[in-house]
Amino acid sequence: MSPVHSILFALAASTVSTFAIPILQPTDVLRLDAHGSFQLSVFSDLHFGEAQDTLWGPEQDINSAKVITSVLNAEPNAALAILNGDLITGENTFLHNSTKYLDSVVAPLVKHGMSWASTYGNHDSDFNLSREGIFAEESKYPLSRTRKMVSASDAGVSNYYLPVYGNASAVPEFLLWFFDSRGGNYFQQKSAAGNSVPQPNWVAQSVVNWFTQTRSALEKNHNRIIPSVAFVHIPVNAMAAFQATGVNKKREPGINDDNPLAQQGSASGQGDVSGTTFSYNGQDIPFMQALLDTKGLKAVFSGHDHGDDWCFRWTSKLKGMNLTGNGIDLCFDRRSGYGGYGSWTRGSRQVVLQKDKEEVETWVRMEDGSVSGKVTLNGTYGQDSYPAVRS
Repeated sequence: MSPVHSILFALAASTVSTFAIPILQPTDVLRLDAHGSFQLSVFSDLHFGEAQDTLWGPEQDINSAKVITSVLNAEPNAALAILNGDLITGENTFLHNSTKYLDSVVAPLVKHGMSWASTYGNHDSDFNLSREGIFAEESKYPLSRTRKMVSASDAGVSNYYLPVYGNASAVPEFLLWFFDSRGGNYFQQKSAAGNSVPQPNWVAQSVVNWFTQTRSALEKNHNRIIPSVAFVHIPVNAMAAFQATGVNKKREPGINDDNPLAQQGSASGQGDVSGTTFSYNGQDIPFMQALLDTKGLKAVFSGHDHGDDWCFRWTSKLKGMNLTGNGIDLCFDRRSGYGGYGSWTRGSRQVVLQKDKEEVETWVRMEDGSVSGKVTLNGTYGQDSYPAVRS
């Protein structure tokens, strides 16, 4: 390792030790601001820890941290950061230090005093990196709101919800749902042939069951439908089906360079896990149906496809699918990290929820401070015309 490489790696891996960590009290909850709004900054596909044995990798980690800082500086109203999957490029990390890259991921958030909530992506699981390890490292931080609410062995980790309250309300004004779409390879498992063992890349049935039961219990307990949004790293098949019909640059503004995109269950073929054969294709149908059945669910946000950042309103039966949309909006985040593939300008999707309003305001804050693709997700989204976006 060269002297310059050593310095860059040290900067990327140890930044959390340079400042105090703000302490959240147990009574701290997410609340609307004085205007009844709640803004989220979504950082997707950060891919820390990539090519760590070269000069290039640590440089990208430093650049990714700068993206987070520049976005938060430009969005003073943001109340919560969302890390929407692929925090770390697990296939490039070593067993002894894999989860420590989480410290570098959250360092700019800690410095900013910003709490966060994560979903995990397909690159957050590999032979030398486990989702459980990332979660354990996250849990050391008082600012982390990431949870594990489903204990089933096939569920993954980052399945949970967070309530957002009004200033003086005991009933949530919004719910934030988080789902683990899994993927990648199982931690420290090899097949009989000596290969890494893949895990399914869709939201598990056990999670769907938890989601529907929890949703019903919350509605019953609070005697109301609570508006919500959801986050899951790998997009559902409906996004691929819609893309095949044609994404309109004016009606669904955004880059559309990953075409065809990769979605849940998109890989063909079969795999073997502990003697159980599974098939990838079509496995996210129960999850999609659960989303469609969720009254008050305003939008679902995904990453994974670095070259896409458009939204669409699902209102019909899409070609090749047996589910009909109920008006839910599905959106891509903007790829935030310098690791991973592609050279598109990095940024962060902003999401604003407003009490007593059906629509969701959203835009992408680019790393240079500019704004791209600002739209209103409302009843006429998909019909309204917007300016084209930059790539």
